[in-house]
Amino acid sequence: MTAAGGPLTDGRARKPALVTLGEAMGVVACTEAGPLAVGGGARLSFAGAEATVAIGVSRLGHRVAWVGRVGDDAVGSMVLSGLRGEGVDISGARVEPGVPTGLMLRERRTADRTRVAYYRRDLAGSHLSPADIDAEVIAAARVLHLTGITPALGDTALAAVREAVRVAKAAGTAVSIDLNYRALLWSRAAASVVLGSLVPQADLVFAGPEEASLIVGEDEPGGMARALSALGPAVAVLKLGDQGALVHTVGEILVQQAFPVTCVDPIGAGDAFVAGYLAGTLDGSDAARCLRLAATCGAFAVSAAGDWEGLPSQGDLRLLDGADVSR
Repeated sequence: MTAAGGPLTDGRARKPALVTLGEAMGVVACTEAGPLAVGGGARLSFAGAEATVAIGVSRLGHRVAWVGRVGDDAVGSMVLSGLRGEGVDISGARVEPGVPTGLMLRERRTADRTRVAYYRRDLAGSHLSPADIDAEVIAAARVLHLTGITPALGDTALAAVREAVRVAKAAGTAVSIDLNYRALLWSRAAASVVLGSLVPQADLVFAGPEEASLIVGEDEPGGMARALSALGPAVAVLKLGDQGALVHTVGEILVQQAFPVTCVDPIGAGDAFVAGYLAGTLDGSDAARCLRLAATCGAFAVSAAGDWEGLPSQGDLRLLDGADVSR
């Protein structure tokens, strides 16, 4: 690590195939069902939509870089150590002096209901700015991946997203956007305007039906995917949760059913899905294989506690096709 406020350098021997930028936060997750109480059990981790995608794509064999800001504190160190340990290039990350890293509190209010509280306003992750964008790294990458969370964090974060897209478009780097709407960060009206300006610049867009309706209005999933593609993206993917997913590409709709697994923790499933699809894209797979890999990653993610901890490695991928016990 360099001095506070400077870029982190951990040696980048080869350029990443995928670059993503956004916010990563510490997580305090209650391990017991019931209201938050003195003496209750909890585990520490970190989370962030873009960080989950970065880890997922890295585990599937591709070089990935994550760009963001964390505080000069123990939580920030945990985030960066965790990403580095997962093989993610953090040379573009910055430590923000005097500003804490954001925090997420995850409460298991009942056995099957989770309540999440965020402590992020004006904290380190929201200080992302155009100065953090490394044009050479984005230009050398094959894919730039963004989410609708980052532009909602503040003016400088939105400016960073716009600069990253500008650089990618000029260099011929594919742009991927997951709409990932967060109602606690901004209104539907504000999100519709900003995301509506970004989608036409994307080559690949991901959304759930509610998120897609921000841009193209209400419709059935296939119609939404077609409408999103009509705005510019060559590929539009609709995430349908336990109903699977579908993709519109080259004038065709392809459908993928969800894998039947026991859900332990649903949080992070959508980001895991995106990681699988992008890894398949980087593999050179067709849309059908990308969808299957995406659904596989989503199934692994919901089968373990945590946003990213259950993401599969390449060696795990056939496990869902086999018996309950692998010997």
